[in-house]
Amino acid sequence: MSDTSSTPDIRTPAQIEADIKRRRETLAETLDEIGARVHPKTIVGDAKAKVVSSIDHTLGRAYVGVNRAVSDVKSQLVNEEGAPRLERIVPVALVVVGVVGMLAVGSRRGAVGSRRGSSGSRRRKR
Repeated sequence: MSDTSSTPDIRTPAQIEADIKRRRETLAETLDEIGARVHPKTIVGDAKAKVVSSIDHTLGRAYVGVNRAVSDVKSQLVNEEGAPRLERIVPVALVVVGVVGMLAVGSRRGAVGSRRGSSGSRRRKR
C-alpha cells in the first residue's frame, strides 16, 4: 500500500466532491448489476436459457443423425441418378406387406376369440 499522507492533495474541495460523486455513481451501478445478477428471476431465466440451449443442441445432433440415417437408407434404395433400385425395394415391400398381413390376421383372431368367449359366458349364466 502506498502512503497517501506523504503526498499532498492538491485538489480543490470541489474536485474532491466531484470525485466522490463519480465514485458513488460507479458504486451504485455496480451494486445494481450485482442485484440484477442474483435476482431469482434472472437466475431462473439463465437456467431456462441453458436448458433451451442444451435441448437445441441435442435436437440438432438428433436431426443430423436422423438425416444421416435417411440418407443411408435412400442410398440403398435409389441409385446415383435417382432412379429406384427395384432389386432392393421389392423385397422390402414384400416384407412390409407380410408383416402387416400377419398383424391384421392376428388382430382378427383375437377379436373373434374374445367375442366367442364373451357370448358363451352369457349363455351359461342364463
